[in-house]
Amino acid sequence: MIKLILRPSQKIIFVGKAFSQPLRNFAGGITKLARGENSTINNDSESKPKDNVALGISKSVEKKALWEPSPCLDKGQLIDQYKKLSKFRLTTLVVITTMAGYAVAPAAFDPASFLMVTVGTGLVSAAANSINQFHEVPFDSQMSRTKSRVIVTGKVTPLHAMGFALISGAAGLSILYYGVNGLTAALGLSNLILYTSIYTPMKRISILNTWIGSAVGAIPPLIGWAGCCGTIDAGAWILAGLLYAWQFPHFNALSWNLRPDYSRAGYQMMAVTNPGLCRRTALRYTFALTMLSTLAPIMDVTNYWFALETLPLNVYFSYLDILNKT
Repeated sequence: MIKLILRPSQKIIFVGKAFSQPLRNFAGGITKLARGENSTINNDSESKPKDNVALGISKSVEKKALWEPSPCLDKGQLIDQYKKLSKFRLTTLVVITTMAGYAVAPAAFDPASFLMVTVGTGLVSAAANSINQFHEVPFDSQMSRTKSRVIVTGKVTPLHAMGFALISGAAGLSILYYGVNGLTAALGLSNLILYTSIYTPMKRISILNTWIGSAVGAIPPLIGWAGCCGTIDAGAWILAGLLYAWQFPHFNALSWNLRPDYSRAGYQMMAVTNPGLCRRTALRYTFALTMLSTLAPIMDVTNYWFALETLPLNVYFSYLDILNKT
């Protein structure tokens, strides 16, 4: 004889040596119902295939519902990520042009101030590039050239990037102000604001962003000159003018090859919105490079050998632009 005893613990105890499988299933169902579980009672010894499928879907939903952290900064690659955040190669170019402005300036070379100008400008440039990447994450993610940047991929969080920019910018401007002079700090601050608050948003508004960006690239030689002399004279403007003019054939050629990317991301570039103007502008500024190179010895920035040596290069540069225009 078989007895079923339901105890307060809500367990079913079977008394007897033998009982059938259906009775076990029935007893198991009673136990689950007593516990308040919502489940079905299977009379078969094995689950049906459709139950296995449902169980798999349930587990999949549970896994997707779990919170998972986004990719974060790998502490072992911190320096490498900061280099990418600061656009290290672009920052290096900015520093080199600053050093050139210091070296060409007509004043005594002071190693201490030269070092301060170099380090301060590099830190300010790193801060500007970090802020630029912070603002352009939605658009960088749509471009093949920029979709692997550290904020886009989540290797550096936006908050971390802005913290890096704040520390770099404050340190760089402090070095320029206290270690060099107020003029260099003012030039560094103006370039930081020009790049992050005017050039960066204007890229999605007007093709005038190229002229603003060229001005940003022309300021570093002025920083170096001011760091050496404490003032800015005609020679400094010649250097700035050379770098300003060079930006157009350089960037217009670069943007020409990246037209699909810029168009996809919604950037207003001459190469996308007005290809004819893009060609003409590049040609005009190659002529301007020739004129400024000739003017440099006249303004006593360098000697006449500079004008003679650069003339063939500038003529060939203009020739290539003429071919491109036609």
